[in-house]
Amino acid sequence: QVQLAESGGGSVQAGDSLRLSCEVSGRDLNPFYIGWFRQTPGQGREFVACISRRRVAPDYADSVKGRFTISRDNAKNTGYLEMNNLKPEDTAVYSCAVGTTVLTTTRDPTMYDYWGQGTQVTVSL
Repeated sequence: QVQLAESGGGSVQAGDSLRLSCEVSGRDLNPFYIGWFRQTPGQGREFVACISRRRVAPDYADSVKGRFTISRDNAKNTGYLEMNNLKPEDTAVYSCAVGTTVLTTTRDPTMYDYWGQGTQVTVSL
């Protein structure tokens, strides 16, 4: 059984940085692409970033482009989301997900097979 565990969330001030981790257990991370999504109360799940199996052409939502960086360390079976210059509108529960359905990456959450429980990120002024 594949399990994902996020960590690294917390409460910070605007302009601060956080690095989220997504540790995958139960299977080797190599065959999966990785995505990060976020959700706020009353809102749907929002795509944040994704990275392919071979780290080619990572994709970012316009709202985080230039501030967030997605990466992966297959040797550690872990994905990361480096978040810089955080803004109050980044406040959300961040979840990682992995999938194998498409060849590279996708923003479509239905194309991900496994999800973590999420980690809260709160950004205040």
